[in-house]
Order: sequence, then C-alpha cells, then structure tokens
Amino acid sequence: MPDTEHAKIGIVTVSDRASRGEYEDRGGPAILGYLSEVLSSKWTPVARVIPDELSTITETLKELSDLEQCCLIVTTGGTGPAKRDLTPEATLAVAEKEMPGFGELMRKVSLEKVPTAILSRQTAVIRGGSLIINLPGQPKAIQECLDAVFPAVPYCIDLLEGPFLETNETRLVAFRPKKK
Repeated sequence: MPDTEHAKIGIVTVSDRASRGEYEDRGGPAILGYLSEVLSSKWTPVARVIPDELSTITETLKELSDLEQCCLIVTTGGTGPAKRDLTPEATLAVAEKEMPGFGELMRKVSLEKVPTAILSRQTAVIRGGSLIINLPGQPKAIQECLDAVFPAVPYCIDLLEGPFLETNETRLVAFRPKKK
C-alpha cells in the first residue's frame, strides 16, 4: 500500500532583485501554479525567495531537505552563465547523488524552443529523502521543463521512500512501473 503521507514541497526563487523586493517574483508563483495543477494528492508548499549567494542557497537547500523534510525541492533562477548565477554550484554542493538526466532532458526540450537554452545549467540531485531540481527563471520555460521531467518525479520520490505523489491524470500522467 502506498504511503499517503502529506507531502512538503520546497519552492525556492533565487534572485537578488526579488529577494530585495525590487522585482516581482514570477518564478516561484509559476512553480506553485504548476504543482497545484498537476498534483492531485495533498501537499504543502514551503516557499523561499533568496538572493544569489552561494552560502544562502546551500543553507536554504539543506534546511528544506534536512529540517523541513521536503520530498521535492524545486528552484528557479540562477542557472545561467552570469557571474551571480550560482544555483547549480549550490545544488551540487549539497548533493549526495547527481541525477544528470533531468538537466539533459530539460535542455533538450528548451533547445526546441530557443537556441540560448544551451546556456542553461539546470541540474537535479538527491539529498537524503529529497529530489532537488533546478529550473530556469522564466515561467514559460518552467512549465516546459516540468512537463518534460515531471512524469518521472513521483516514481523517484517513491524510490526515496517519500510520500506517494498522485497526479491529475487529465493534465499529466506519472510513470510508475507495472507491478508483477
């Protein structure tokens, strides 16, 4: 019988300007809206808006994984080549296992839309019982990337012995192997 424990999902916006209130955070709300549309099981968002500071990002990811025990942590922003784009470095610094297929697929899907997607450094890792996924900052790109990788997310959470995430199958079907 699947675990129906209430899921906690971290949503982290990495942006100097948004963290100072100079810029409206559109990435975090885009992730929240996406997850609200796709997930049919109960879950609670744990949202943070933080600056592009390596130590702040790593501490936030550790907090959401280790203390808040989020089964999934989704970040937006800080994945480009600019000097202040440090989200992948912070994510890799807290990783126990890398999950390179997520970044590969997200870039593939994004490259079908825009040639500059090759500049994106999205990645995904496992830390404890958390899957951490880095997304780009634009709401449209967030949806495209999540549509590509999310079918595998609930099964990944199953393998981490996390809560059973169910999807709204009229919107997105999660892949789980058939039971023998």
